Amino acid sequence: MSTDAIVLLKEDHKNVKRLFKEFQAAQEGPAEAKAKIVEQILHELTVHTYIENEVMYPEVRRLLPDLEDDVLESYEEHHVADVLCFELATMDADDDHFDAKVTVLIENVTHHIEEEEQEWFPKVREGLGRNQLQELGAKMLELKPKAPTKPTQPAALKKALDAVRA
Repeated sequence: MSTDAIVLLKEDHKNVKRLFKEFQAAQEGPAEAKAKIVEQILHELTVHTYIENEVMYPEVRRLLPDLEDDVLESYEEHHVADVLCFELATMDADDDHFDAKVTVLIENVTHHIEEEEQEWFPKVREGLGRNQLQELGAKMLELKPKAPTKPTQPAALKKALDAVRA
C-alpha cells in the first residue's frame, strides 16, 4: 500500500463517490436503507476531512505558501460539508429535508473532490515531491485510527471550528 498522501486521499474520494452512487440508486427505496448509506458517508467524510485538516492542509500551507488561498478555500468547503454532515447525523431518514440535504452534500463534496484532484493535487505533487508526500501520507495513516468517525463527536466539532478560524 502506498503512503503517498495524494494516493491515499484519492482512495478516500473513490470510496465516498461509490457511496454517493449507492445513495442515489437507493433514493426511491426505504428510509432505513438510505440511512445506512448516509451513516457510511458521514463516517468516511468525517475521517477524511479530519486527516486533511490535521495533516495535509496545515503542512501544504506551511511548505507551499503560494497555495495558501487554495488551502483556505478547502477549509471553507470542508466547513460547509461538516455543517451538512452534522445536520444529517441528527436527522431521521424519513424527514422531508433528508434527501435534499444529502443531495446538496453530494454536490458540494463532488465539486470539492474535482477541484482537489484536477487543480490542487497536481500543484501539491509538483511542489512537494515524492518523499514529502510519503511522509505526509504516513502521518495521515497514523492519525486515521484516532480520527472521529461521527460528525457529532467532540473532535469532529473541534475540527470544524478550528478550520473556520484557520
